[in-house]
Amino acid sequence: MKDRNKKGKGEEPEEKDKEEIKVEIDLEYIHERLVQVTRLSGNERNLAISKDGKTFYFSATSPGKKGQDLFSIKWDGKDMKEVTKGGTGPGNVKMDAAGKFLYMNINGTLSRIAAGNGKKLENLPVSARMIIDHRVEHEQVFEEAWRALRDGFYDPGFHGKDWHALREKFKPYCMAASTKTDFMYMFNIMLGQLNASHMALRGSGREKTQSEKTGFLGIDIVPLAEGVQIKRVIPDAPADKLSSRLNKGDIIISVNAQAVTGDENFWSLLTNTASGKILLEVQNSNGETKEVVIRPTGSLRNELYNEWVKERRRLTGEYSGGRLGYLHIRGMDMNSFERFERELTAAGHGKEAIVIDVRFNGGGWTTDYLMALLNVKQHAYTIPRGAEEDLSNNREYRDYYPFAERLPFFAWNKPSIALCNASSYSNAEIFSHAYKNLGIGTLVGTPTFGAVISTGAVQLMDGSYVRMPFRGWFVKATDTNMDREAAVPDIIVENSPDGKAKGMDEQLKKACEVLLEQLGE
Repeated sequence: MKDRNKKGKGEEPEEKDKEEIKVEIDLEYIHERLVQVTRLSGNERNLAISKDGKTFYFSATSPGKKGQDLFSIKWDGKDMKEVTKGGTGPGNVKMDAAGKFLYMNINGTLSRIAAGNGKKLENLPVSARMIIDHRVEHEQVFEEAWRALRDGFYDPGFHGKDWHALREKFKPYCMAASTKTDFMYMFNIMLGQLNASHMALRGSGREKTQSEKTGFLGIDIVPLAEGVQIKRVIPDAPADKLSSRLNKGDIIISVNAQAVTGDENFWSLLTNTASGKILLEVQNSNGETKEVVIRPTGSLRNELYNEWVKERRRLTGEYSGGRLGYLHIRGMDMNSFERFERELTAAGHGKEAIVIDVRFNGGGWTTDYLMALLNVKQHAYTIPRGAEEDLSNNREYRDYYPFAERLPFFAWNKPSIALCNASSYSNAEIFSHAYKNLGIGTLVGTPTFGAVISTGAVQLMDGSYVRMPFRGWFVKATDTNMDREAAVPDIIVENSPDGKAKGMDEQLKKACEVLLEQLGE
């Protein structure tokens, strides 16, 4: 028998078994040993760790600069360095197995930089060709999306539907589709059988569609035999700017020297003009003509929204005799929340109560932030030196408390009322349920849509994605599923079809009447 410990010709001695090293972690009071490593503002992401575990790489925004870059820092928070510069926006940062390079996506380009003292960011050209059998690709996408929902949909019972049977029924229809658009359409009909919100298969097909967009001036017009007459100018729109102001009654005769006639759609003359300058020939009510250089915009969404909110605020003052303030929450996102908090002070200043409006709110996630502002209870009151000579009059100060000093936000602890409607979706519905069931105030309007669910998305092999409702929401007071049951107002009021034309808002008016009645004279 051969001696395994002797070295033969051309042979290397076998390596002895390495001693196994055991590491034990003391979990007791581990939370007290947490150390904050970084202190940059904004989000920090794309974490990668060096092979020796001593250096952390991550992307963040450098103070005073725009865009994210790659940073490195020691495990103890020392020696932070800016690895890339110029707002490169690195994504999907990965360390290679050898720990020599950091690979990342820079604006769609595969790039790398040497770990440690890397000085130069290298772009790595990648080129690949492939032949796609689109029918087979559709089948793969169908199976991936179906399996993702089989394993991830929040209700294991699929709202009482047989998910396997639906696959057998709808797959032939999906596979018979000749385009990606039709394929997704049929798949989404299958999703519709579950009767759940926040669901869809979305992606783009091979077909080319028209990409032309109309530029907007911010005016309502009436066509004439020669030109169009302006009937309304939207506040803050391009037509309302000092250098390009148009007025009600003005007639636009030509656009870029092309005459405006009754035989042609006026808006066709503004195709693909957004953000560029155009020349208008305009005639005023006195028959005088002038040239106006104006820059059309691609959207009037913000201007129309702000106009609508200002009109609700004016109507609230009219309906309440100036006693109530008004606030609309556009969406349940951070921008809308910060605007709400900022305007709460102004809208509520000198008012006895406020109207909070979540009609036409598409949802988001900030209901609990809003509850924190609206559900503050006063537990004491304060009297500073100099307010009174005799503190026996202290009961006159029962409504005074320095909330602004004691809380990280401006709280509202006066009465309020809320408005919702059928176009209040998702997190706006959660807000409506919470506002009513927590007893903050009266809810007025029409029932919400009934579409509340926590959702994400799963990306599929062709770049499309299927939305993934992974968590259901239930009303604690009634145990009802919010995705099946709307938030029903305490007082139901419909707005009349011609209310806008008449300058009325019956829901808002009713809310003001109810709140004033609750306040008393």
